[in-house]
Amino acid sequence: MEHIEYEKDFYSWLMINAEWLREGKFTKIDAENIAEELEAMGRSEKRELTSRLTVLLTHLLKWKYQAVRRSRSWKNTLFTQRMDINELLEDSPSLRHEIKARL
Repeated sequence: MEHIEYEKDFYSWLMINAEWLREGKFTKIDAENIAEELEAMGRSEKRELTSRLTVLLTHLLKWKYQAVRRSRSWKNTLFTQRMDINELLEDSPSLRHEIKARL
């Protein structure tokens, strides 16, 4: 497999590299692009955490400072974001170290 296939047909590239990894054909895999994709996945997890924390904090501030506008929708958003953050941290516990930096 050549690097060009990664750029031309991402899905096909994924499937063949997954197959080669499972079969232990490590000399065939496109290690450089796999490494880049794995790093991109890590960045995506950080972005998701940042996004969920932003929504949670925004709604907590609204809840505190706009008490007359409190709604079931805001309460549901607070619950949902907390649950989703907990699930994200259960799946990727090392992201806990990112919370302080993201806040």
